[in-house]
Amino acid sequence: MKWQMGNRELEMGSKYLTELRSSNDILEDTEALRARLQEDGYLLIRGFHDRETVLEARREFLRSLAEQGKLDPNVPLEDGVIGEGNKGGMWGKSAFDLETEFPSFINVVNNPKVFTFFERLLGGPAITFDYKWPRAVGHGGNTGAHYDIVYMGRGTKNLYTMWTPMSDIPLELGTLAMLLGSQNYDRVKETYGQMDVDRDNVATGWLSEDPIELVDTFGGQWATTAFEAGDMIVFGMFMMHASLNNTTNRYRISSDTRYQLASEPVDERWVGKKPKAHYAWGKTPEKSVAEARKEWGV
Repeated sequence: MKWQMGNRELEMGSKYLTELRSSNDILEDTEALRARLQEDGYLLIRGFHDRETVLEARREFLRSLAEQGKLDPNVPLEDGVIGEGNKGGMWGKSAFDLETEFPSFINVVNNPKVFTFFERLLGGPAITFDYKWPRAVGHGGNTGAHYDIVYMGRGTKNLYTMWTPMSDIPLELGTLAMLLGSQNYDRVKETYGQMDVDRDNVATGWLSEDPIELVDTFGGQWATTAFEAGDMIVFGMFMMHASLNNTTNRYRISSDTRYQLASEPVDERWVGKKPKAHYAWGKTPEKSVAEARKEWGV
């Protein structure tokens, strides 16, 4: 079957698209997890979060979307059907501001179980960015291929993203996709991977909106899967990722949160009760990604 990714169609089982693999079989083996993360660039853990807490978090976001007039008022809230205008939702802000309106969400991503996992994986006390990135993606929405480092690279490079689906997310709803092998794209890491969107202001910050071009140019293979509420996937700052298009009439709700060792430097834009966040990106004349790639030679 073929799936939409940007303006391209990728067939599952082809040279361009395959299935992500679960790491539940090695969940209790810390050294095996570290080796798998190094090898695959990600760790997919099924059923990690409490499913009912995740689903309650989804209801919190749906109520917010309804209050904003973004849901279809003629169908039950639980269906999450997109309203007129097909407007997405983004609640990016500090956990201090989110916890009143979205307590179940904060309970998911700041849960002691999450910190225990990262402390075991990283080998010491872990902290999380106060700023969180929950979002609702509308019909046709998707994310282009990028490294997270270009958005949050002023602290340690040993920073990890946890992507959490807030419901069961089949592929047609727009699942997250990893570009296998991209953590070893040395030339890309030395050029694009050194970018800072607030300093360099390169358009979207995405390296490409063409998933096939990246595979043909640099090698590797895209991988995705159907997710269920309770699943999570963890990956590092130099793991290229994107998403399939949401081809349904329902919102895809998910979140990105970040974790690192407490002993290592922290990107000051994302911590505190009122994080600075991106302060220059998009406010000065932008350079296109195409122009930047010519300069970088990638």
